[in-house]
Amino acid sequence: MISEFEQRLIDYVDVHRDRLIGLIGDLVRRRSENMPPHGSEAICQSYAAEVLLEAGWTPEIYELSDVPGLFAHPLYVTGREYAGRPNLAARRAGTGGGRSLILSGHIDTVPRGTQPWTRDAFGGEVEGNRLYGRGSNDMKAGIATNLFIAEALANLGISLRGDLTVEAVVDEEFGGVNGTVAGRLRGYLADAAVIAEPSFLRICAAQRGGRTVHITFRSSGGVLTEGKFPAGVIDQLTYFLNGVREFSKQRNETPTHPLYAECPDPVPVSVLKVFTAPWGSGEPMTVPEECKVELFWQMMPGERQEVVEREFHVWFDGLLAGAPQLFEQLPVVEFPIRWLPGSAIEVSEALVKELRACATLFLPEPPPVAGIEGPWDMFVSHEFKIPAVLWGPCGGNTHAADEYVDLDSAVAAAKALLLFVCSWCGVAE
Repeated sequence: MISEFEQRLIDYVDVHRDRLIGLIGDLVRRRSENMPPHGSEAICQSYAAEVLLEAGWTPEIYELSDVPGLFAHPLYVTGREYAGRPNLAARRAGTGGGRSLILSGHIDTVPRGTQPWTRDAFGGEVEGNRLYGRGSNDMKAGIATNLFIAEALANLGISLRGDLTVEAVVDEEFGGVNGTVAGRLRGYLADAAVIAEPSFLRICAAQRGGRTVHITFRSSGGVLTEGKFPAGVIDQLTYFLNGVREFSKQRNETPTHPLYAECPDPVPVSVLKVFTAPWGSGEPMTVPEECKVELFWQMMPGERQEVVEREFHVWFDGLLAGAPQLFEQLPVVEFPIRWLPGSAIEVSEALVKELRACATLFLPEPPPVAGIEGPWDMFVSHEFKIPAVLWGPCGGNTHAADEYVDLDSAVAAAKALLLFVCSWCGVAE
C-alpha cells in the first residue's frame, strides 16, 4: 500500500519529468571526456554546482591535490593528471536520528571516439523515448538524477533526519578510481551509498573485477623476399586468437558468485582491439611487422590479483612455448590500467532490501538483485566499509557510437531513489 506521502513523491517525479530530461541533456551538451592522463570534467562540475546552489545546497568544488593522504593511499594510482579536474560534493546535515547516505556518480565519460555517429555526440537529442549523446547512459543520466533529487527535496520542503551527500567524482573511466578515493578521504562518508550507474533498473550489489593487458607482437615483414612469402605477425596473431579460447575456458572454471549464477559467461575474456597498420591507399602495401592486441578479462568478487595474474602468465608462457618457431621475437606484455578487483555486499544488507522495497511500490514487479557485468568504482566504498549498490536506468550503445539512455527508465530510477532517500534518511516532522 502506497502512503499519501509516497504518492506525493512519485507524482512529483512525473510532473517534473521534463526537468529531469533537461538536466540530462544539459550535462551531455557539456563535454567531460576522460583521455588519460588528462580529462575535461570541470565545465560539467561547474554546471552541477550551480544546480545545487540554486536548490539551496552548499556545494564544494575541490582539487584532488588538496586531499590529505590521497597520493599515499594504497588505492591511489599514479600516472594521472588532475589540474583543473575537481571533484564536487554537497552535504546537507540532517536534523538528527536518521541514517546518512551518499548519492554518488562519476562525471567523466569515455571519449567520443572515431566511430561514425548518426547524431551529434554532444547534442543531447531526444527521439521518442531516448536521449542520445556521449555519456547519456554512462552516466550523466545518473548524475542528473542525483541533482534532480537534491532539487526535489528543496521544492517539496522536505527536511531529512540523516545527512545526505550528493557527489560527482572525476576519472572513473579507464580504470580510474582516484576521484572516488579522494571523496572518501575528504570526509564524505555515510552509512550507505547508492551509485547511479546504468544498472538497467536492477539493484546491483556486486561488481566484477577487470584486468586489461596490451600485447605487442613483432616479426619481419615486407613483400619482396627470397624464398617463402613472409607472414609477418599474422601467423602469430592467428595462433594467439585461437589460444584465447583456452584461457577463457580456464577462467570459466572459477567458482561463480551467487549474484552471477544465472550469467552465461560469468568471467568473460574479450579481445577489445587489434591493430596492425594504418588503413588506406596512402599506406604502403606490405605484410605487417607489428601487431598490438588489447585483451580484457574479468573476475569474480573475492578473486586475488596474484592468483589470476599467475594464471594468465602460465597460460601465455605455455602458448608461446607451444610454437617457438613463430616467436623468434618474444611479445611484449604491458598492463596499462590498474587492477580492478571484484566486490560485493550481502543481499541481506538493509540497503538492498529497503531500496528494493521502495522500487516495488510502483514497478510492475520487484527489481532483480544482481551482479553488474563489469568492473566499477563501487569497490572503493566497500573498502571504506560503506555498503554500496549500483542503481540506475536502462540504455544502449554504452561506450559506442549513438549512446542513449531510455527516458522512461530514468524517470523510474528517479522515483525509486527519491522514495529511498526519504525512507533511509528519515523525514523530519
